[in-house]
Amino acid sequence: MTSDPSDFRTRVASAFDADGVLARAQPGFAERSGQRAMALAVADAIASGEALVAEAGTGTGKTFAYLVPALLSGARVLVSTGTRTLQDQLFRRDLPAVRQAFGLGARLALLKGRANYVCRHHLRRNLEEGRFERRDDIAQLRRIERFAALSRTGDRSEAPGIAEDAPIWAKATSTRENCLGQDCPDLADCFVFRARQAAQQADIVVVNHHLFCADLALRDEGISELLPTAGAVIFDEAHQLPEIAVQFFGRSLSTRQLGDFARDLLRIGLADARDAADWSAVSAGIEQAVRVWRLAAGRPGRRDAGQLRADREHREALAGLLGTLDATVPLLEAAAQRSRDLIRLALRGEELRRRLASWLALLDAAAADRSPPASTDRSPAAATDRSPAASRGAGSAFDDGDDRERSTASGDDAPPDPMLDEAVLWSEVHQGGVTLHATPLSVAPALKRHRQQHLRAWVFVSATLSVAGDFRHFTESVGMSDARTLQVDSPFDFRSNARLLVPQGCGDPGSDAYAERIAGVCWPLLEANHGRAFVLCTSLRMVERLAGLLRERADRQAEPLELLVQGSAPRAALLERFRSAERPVLVGSASFWEGVDVVGQQLSLVVIDKLPFAPPDDPVLRARTEALRRRGGDPFREIQLPAAAMALKQGAGRLIRSEADRGLLVVCDERLLTRSYGRRLVSSLPPFGIIRDLDEAIDWLVGEPALLSAWDDEAGSPA
Repeated sequence: MTSDPSDFRTRVASAFDADGVLARAQPGFAERSGQRAMALAVADAIASGEALVAEAGTGTGKTFAYLVPALLSGARVLVSTGTRTLQDQLFRRDLPAVRQAFGLGARLALLKGRANYVCRHHLRRNLEEGRFERRDDIAQLRRIERFAALSRTGDRSEAPGIAEDAPIWAKATSTRENCLGQDCPDLADCFVFRARQAAQQADIVVVNHHLFCADLALRDEGISELLPTAGAVIFDEAHQLPEIAVQFFGRSLSTRQLGDFARDLLRIGLADARDAADWSAVSAGIEQAVRVWRLAAGRPGRRDAGQLRADREHREALAGLLGTLDATVPLLEAAAQRSRDLIRLALRGEELRRRLASWLALLDAAAADRSPPASTDRSPAAATDRSPAASRGAGSAFDDGDDRERSTASGDDAPPDPMLDEAVLWSEVHQGGVTLHATPLSVAPALKRHRQQHLRAWVFVSATLSVAGDFRHFTESVGMSDARTLQVDSPFDFRSNARLLVPQGCGDPGSDAYAERIAGVCWPLLEANHGRAFVLCTSLRMVERLAGLLRERADRQAEPLELLVQGSAPRAALLERFRSAERPVLVGSASFWEGVDVVGQQLSLVVIDKLPFAPPDDPVLRARTEALRRRGGDPFREIQLPAAAMALKQGAGRLIRSEADRGLLVVCDERLLTRSYGRRLVSSLPPFGIIRDLDEAIDWLVGEPALLSAWDDEAGSPA
């Protein structure tokens, strides 16, 4: 830490002057009082070792507002992001730019979870054994082998010609369960080991929330070694942190994990201890037990502890699976000394067995489940699929983070977790299989405990941390009720350049005809705007329904709009196509509500199907609301409404991304204006002018040609 706090503060403030360091180094830099105020608040937090929660509206320049004091402080700083995309951007673009502007020699490091790095050992073993499921697997593995031979980092995001989410990476990377650690013959050339060594020597280390939380929960990702020497931890995209933490402080067991285990058992058993057991039969037995469980789990959806205890067939399937694992583990232990891989496999089998046994024991010990309250207007959500407000929960299918299923187990070295004494037990049946969850009611005690162990600055930054100026929902969720709060409004002129349409006549969001009514509202807007629109839905069911209705209309056009639908291609490919197409309309759900930046005319219309309340049948939400109700609280106003407000603010934030942007936000749900709670939601949004008439909205959208020409001169505003 710099020795003179007053000089530190002066240097930070002057950096943002109209003729300051950043103005001289960054073309298009504009002096912004909000950016300077935030930078000084971050500097004060670092100097005092206190907690800061800062909400910065779009266009504030929040990234530079925390990077400048972080670099000038001279302290070791951990910067954690919600997504790997932002993590890479900070490390490869923003941090080097600030460092160069100030002429600093700060050492930078990028640290990701081990599944992001090529594992030479597993790559070589899979190539040698030659067991491939797809015709092009061998060619892709050879390509990864060539990449690993030339790469300094082994980071899969840098591998040419292979998508980051390609299935083949499972054969070229390691997990916590199968990593050989210090026993690995390739330790000296291990990319994970190198990345952790670089982080130990760096001044600024860029991680992500998944990695940070996994390490706090499991002490297994190298961050716990960095925390004691860090002067500050800065969380960008901090609104994602509470639910990401839930995933790691909880426990889960899935059919996918067990299927991977069965396949690895067959492969390693035949290669290293063929005569020790009938590995084909053992593997087949596990796969059969998993199939029985999958069939017994029933239709897609989520079930709480009470429903699971009452389902005899499901309980018997899990008991049978536990018996199969009980018989498998001794076979692996007997053969374990044949190879390092068998030792790890035996430990992995015991971990899976213990996890299932613990989950069943918790289920037996759980108190009788309460029936959910009848749906009322004070709990205004009804959707089969998750809304953005719920999609960040445990096991979310909308997340684009690290593969948590393969790394959230509680191993021998994991500390006992008192939060699981109040765990919410539930299961989820999804397209990929079944997952059992034990989810803590809150991670606030754990995060608070970790901060108390490392008393230094914890800074939380996002564009969505408050609800109508109230930060309590966020600060209480992360155990930082004593944190200083700061709200910096966006410098953009929303009153002039943006409108909010709440159309009349869409009716009840729970009605069968709601999708048709939304399509009827959307279509004239989409035609008038030549596409260039996001249609953001609160459920996957609505994505499919609306996409079908819009496609029927598009097919009748002479110049049809180009419909891009979530699930039809990878997210990155859809966004790339949207940016280049002439008349694009992207229909998507939670993964497109945030972290998407399309500047200018190409995105000038955002439609939101309904208010993003979490579905009331969510087992974790139900348990949290019941716990709050028992304490005398109001679950709707203290949990559901704040979560919906923050999700709505994220979705609305896709529209205006620069000073020159102009656009229309459409929220089809009339409850935004007709219900008493709607005022709180509206006050959480930027100051849009509100329109109720569809024709008036179309006139505004296609009007003011003088402003339209400004779109071509996109405002340059360094991060």
